Amino acid sequence: MRLLPESLRLLFFFLFVMGVAPAPALTAGCPYRCVCDEQLVVQCAGQDLTRFPNDLPLATRQLIISNNLIGDLPALQLNYLSDLVYLDCSNNSLTEISESTFGNLRKLAYLDLSFNTLLQIEDRTFGPLASLVMLRLTDNPSLGEIHPDAFSENLALQVLDVSRNNLTSLNISSLIALPALRSLGLSGNPWRCDCDTEDLCLWVQIEGYKFQASVNEEDAASQDFSPPPELAYLQSPESEELVASSNNGSDSAVSATVKA
Repeated sequence: MRLLPESLRLLFFFLFVMGVAPAPALTAGCPYRCVCDEQLVVQCAGQDLTRFPNDLPLATRQLIISNNLIGDLPALQLNYLSDLVYLDCSNNSLTEISESTFGNLRKLAYLDLSFNTLLQIEDRTFGPLASLVMLRLTDNPSLGEIHPDAFSENLALQVLDVSRNNLTSLNISSLIALPALRSLGLSGNPWRCDCDTEDLCLWVQIEGYKFQASVNEEDAASQDFSPPPELAYLQSPESEELVASSNNGSDSAVSATVKA
């Protein structure tokens, strides 16, 4: 019986291994106190973790680290997860995020940073997230500033919720630049009575179909398209005239609210 040449035997062995080897998500192990499944979901919620989990499968598609005590999202570890589409970081102790945090997550569509201790959102923080559709930034009691260009490159963003933070103003230029925006949550903030906030109130009234007092994923039908009470008192006679002209088909109302 003739034996196959060494090179052919190696080739057949290589093809066999490639054909039956488990997916990368299963060969890379699973972080301690987390559960990984064949759907590339890593579930680490409610495990009292104080650090971002190590040894995450590189093919992870969904990562849930909510309800822990994590204080930092290490950019180096997170950006290895280039196939990530869903990231839930809610109910942690995050104080800071930046553009580098999400630098390589171009497929990420859902990001939840609610119930943390974020202080501010800097310029281009979410810039690398070209596929981002839903962003939840609610219930950060110390979040008092969102840079006007924080969302400037998130052209796919449809749902944005910044409810129940410590925002006193929000530059509407960052909202007008979002062509896909369909739902906006603003309620529960201590809005300051100034020109920027009046512009925001006016924009909310004009673009009412995009606005809701608070984003509710489970019951999208129960939407409130009126401004939250915090903004309602800012309505002026001038803004009422602009809203009326907008309803009659004029586009000047929106452009009039954008400051140079």
